[in-house]
This record gives sequence, structure tokens and C-alpha cells, in this order.
Amino acid sequence: MNKSNFQENTRYAITLKDENGRLRPANVYVYKLHDNFMIARFTDKSAMLNKIPYENVTKIVKTVEVAPEARFLVPDILLSAKTWQSRTSMQTYSSSPRVGK
Repeated sequence: MNKSNFQENTRYAITLKDENGRLRPANVYVYKLHDNFMIARFTDKSAMLNKIPYENVTKIVKTVEVAPEARFLVPDILLSAKTWQSRTSMQTYSSSPRVGK
């Protein structure tokens, strides 16, 4: 997979290689796309932001665009490539105006 297969502010059901090389299903919300990786939150796990290299995604099973009023908001500085140079995950709180947070 590469950057052109994904869009920002979109939910995906994907097949992802874990740290042991096993294929696992995952549901993600993509916040930001960079050249070699994306910043996403696993919607079925914790609220942590994760750096996911495109080569770890083997298949896109389902794509769901998120309406602008239901998108989760995170400050742009937390999504910049420079912030993620030495990180693989980050604990943060994101909110959606639609849910009143």
C-alpha cells in the first residue's frame, strides 16, 4: 500500500501486519497522511495516536468517509512529521463537536 490508497479523516477496516509479522484485522481513523506513514487511531482499541507505515497495511476491507461535523479534531502540531520522527505512538485526547466535547 502507499499514500494514494488512503484519505485523511476517513475510517478504514484494514488487514495490518503486527510487530511479529502476523496479519491482524484493525479498524482505524486516519488523521494525517505523510510520505512514508500515516497517523491514525485504532477505533476498536485505546485512544492513542499511532504511526502506521503504509507497507504494514496489506489490504483495505472497508472505507467510510466521515462527515465534517463528526470528525475528530487534534492540533496540527501533534500530527506533523517532525513530531513523529522518534515516536510510534502518543496518548492524546481528541474530540468531535458533534458529541459535545
